[in-house]
Amino acid sequence: MVLDSSRTINGSYGAVYHEGQWLTNIKSAEAMVEINKEEIPLSGTRWMGHKVTSLTGSGSMTGYKVTSDFIKLVGAAAYDDKKPYVTELIMKLADPAAFGAERVRLKAVQFDRIPLGSFELNAIVEEELPFTFSGFDLLDAIKQS
Repeated sequence: MVLDSSRTINGSYGAVYHEGQWLTNIKSAEAMVEINKEEIPLSGTRWMGHKVTSLTGSGSMTGYKVTSDFIKLVGAAAYDDKKPYVTELIMKLADPAAFGAERVRLKAVQFDRIPLGSFELNAIVEEELPFTFSGFDLLDAIKQS
């Protein structure tokens, strides 16, 4: 089968939602699950077997700085020695010309750092928010025609 290049997914149709709100300032996002394994020596062979022992979810999102909302949310733990901010994110990728679309809910998201501030002269201010998560749901994988 020959690739129909018009059906490749365009990242311009990606979006991130936080507490039901579309984060319109996000320009890139990624999430992945690392599969951690232990090596298991196998009797009678030089080959090593592998046993999945744990999963680690991590990701990041980068966007244009428009508010101080994430400083307030993520920084609450530092302000009053409260417990860390834990939330959920929904990542959506839905190019109407592609064969499919997907929405993934990331569970128990915890951000890795508090974005206090940064700038560069003559440049639009951006902030990167790396995070970890524990669990996900594939909300839909719609095959489009």
